[in-house]
Amino acid sequence: MYKGQTITVIMPCLNEEEGVEQVLARMPEFVDQVLVVDNGSTDRTSEVAARFGAQVIREDARGYGRSYKTGFAAACGDIVITLDGDHSYPPDAISYLLEAFIHLRVDFLNASRFPVRDGSAMSFKHWVGNLILSLAMSILYLTWVRDSQSGMWVFHRSILRKMKLESDGMAFSEEIKIEALKLNRHRFAELSILYSSRLGEIKLNPWRDGLYNLWFLLKKRFS
Repeated sequence: MYKGQTITVIMPCLNEEEGVEQVLARMPEFVDQVLVVDNGSTDRTSEVAARFGAQVIREDARGYGRSYKTGFAAACGDIVITLDGDHSYPPDAISYLLEAFIHLRVDFLNASRFPVRDGSAMSFKHWVGNLILSLAMSILYLTWVRDSQSGMWVFHRSILRKMKLESDGMAFSEEIKIEALKLNRHRFAELSILYSSRLGEIKLNPWRDGLYNLWFLLKKRFS
């Protein structure tokens, strides 16, 4: 519990036994519930997560968004925090983000990876792709969003029931931010974090996922 509010951390994982161990070892003690959504791993991800006391949920239907929807359904905390199981997002920043979340009195806080201070954490191709998608989202929704593709968020669990979340794939990351902006753009904020190189294999296909996410932005805005 943190300042009278219960905290749930959700991590979607697909073959992340190396990274999830590092993340869970650094998880703050005040976190009440840690949910690891195993999205069909064939390695020891579930075993490692359970050894560190995480609640493991198996979701065999593949998809980044599908994993989060499964995690949200099992979340119990007043505040939900998300991050990837590959050790690229810093669990040490959770208390810092919570302080900002409470102080700013927002409903949704996005952890921006920019500026990227670790040169090995993001390739130039990924950096350009993120810039294009964030600019597109900012223009379409008339609100500056620095990192539309970030996977680390802090939000009140209560706002989930007001959101219409459709994507089961990588576009889920931008979709949940769009829904938060549509609810109340004045209660949406961003804060920079230290983004690091991931551990384990890269699952993202930059061209396929990038073009799909751009199409999804347009579809979401004009449908």
